[in-house]
Amino acid sequence: MKNICVVGTGYVGLTTGVCFADLGHSVTCIEIDLHKLELLRSGKSPIFEPGLEELQERNMRAGRLRFTDDYAVGIPDAEFIFITVGTPMGEDGSADLTYVKAAARSIGQYLRSGSIIIDKSTVPVGTGDMVENIIAEYAGPDVKFDVVSNPEFLREGSALSDFFKPDRIVLGAKNREAAQRVAALHETLGAPIIITDLRTAEMIKYASNAFLATRISFINEIAQICERLGADVREVARGMGADKRIGPHFLEAGVGYGGSCFPKDVLALYHMAASAGCHPQLLQAVMDINSDARKRFVKKVETVLGDLEGRVIGVLGLSFKPNTDDMREAPSVDIINSLLKKGARVKAYDPVAMARAEELLPTVTFTATAYDVAKDADALLLVTEWNEFKQLDWQRIKRYMRQPVVIDGRNLYDPREMRNLGFIYWGVGRGEAPVPIMEEAQNIGD
Repeated sequence: MKNICVVGTGYVGLTTGVCFADLGHSVTCIEIDLHKLELLRSGKSPIFEPGLEELQERNMRAGRLRFTDDYAVGIPDAEFIFITVGTPMGEDGSADLTYVKAAARSIGQYLRSGSIIIDKSTVPVGTGDMVENIIAEYAGPDVKFDVVSNPEFLREGSALSDFFKPDRIVLGAKNREAAQRVAALHETLGAPIIITDLRTAEMIKYASNAFLATRISFINEIAQICERLGADVREVARGMGADKRIGPHFLEAGVGYGGSCFPKDVLALYHMAASAGCHPQLLQAVMDINSDARKRFVKKVETVLGDLEGRVIGVLGLSFKPNTDDMREAPSVDIINSLLKKGARVKAYDPVAMARAEELLPTVTFTATAYDVAKDADALLLVTEWNEFKQLDWQRIKRYMRQPVVIDGRNLYDPREMRNLGFIYWGVGRGEAPVPIMEEAQNIGD
């Protein structure tokens, strides 16, 4: 059993602390937000992540997991100290390291020799060196420590599985022995371990997220071409994905990527590259295509309905992806705000994210069920593909709607089936041309 301290209890920090406690270690999590701390101490998770709260409660009862706002409690006895604080997007697109710097200063004040500080937050290349310098300044010359970069690769909604069954563990350090000590902490997970230098480890995280975002933007570009040429992007993606060199993952066309990682990390990498005198034109294209995907989705609504002034639009799904309540950079926010600016009235439903969405979208009407969203709606938009939306009673929905229009932003439904049910249906890159859809809409209005 090792003594571990985790600084910060966001998605990464809380998952890291809870899971290491479940592996049998003694874990202290530091959280300076007193409201959040009170919630954590009561056994409640401030975030929605399947299975996390149950694991948190179990390890608290076992005495392996505790929460505090006092660095003097968590730092001195810790052999491993994980920094998992937020690195939000700055005004210029770079990563804001305010919280990382504050954590490093506080750690330095209470640090004892022999500890390893582990950067798990997504941080720009060179941050490990900065953290080392800050801690050394506050700890004093007699305190010996090492800094290791251990970027996280946790997907929201699948964080527990990703922790316990990772594809790889990436570790970067100046002192290889320190990296090996951190590797030993992860050895029970049975994953391949990559040990490299600090800056390379930091770059691996950004390059990984940027590549995945690039795949999403690529297939959305192909989807646009498919719509113009009459091809089906889902079949195109299936044919591409069968190639072992390409693979099927992250080739689902839709309304673009969102969340706490991809938008922030692609922009931060772009900023790092530009600051270093590079010309990151591919990264710029990835961001532009992602933004355009949301604009095209709203344009489809206008193509079908015409002027949106006074139209009632129902939105299914608000979080940036299923199995999370995270609304950060969620496509739904841009889409809904655009609809509102065009004069539409918006109703929305999401299984878990409505409380967070209400803060961002105060003029939207939130309903209790997906069926309530459909009542008197001129169009129904599928934005987040929650499981409960896969088996809706479409005959019931059709009876509720003013006009049977469905714009599917995630290609969740079969176009032929929806049209056979009497819906005007439009997916993303499914080979359907916009002119017939406009004609159908006009016929409904006649």
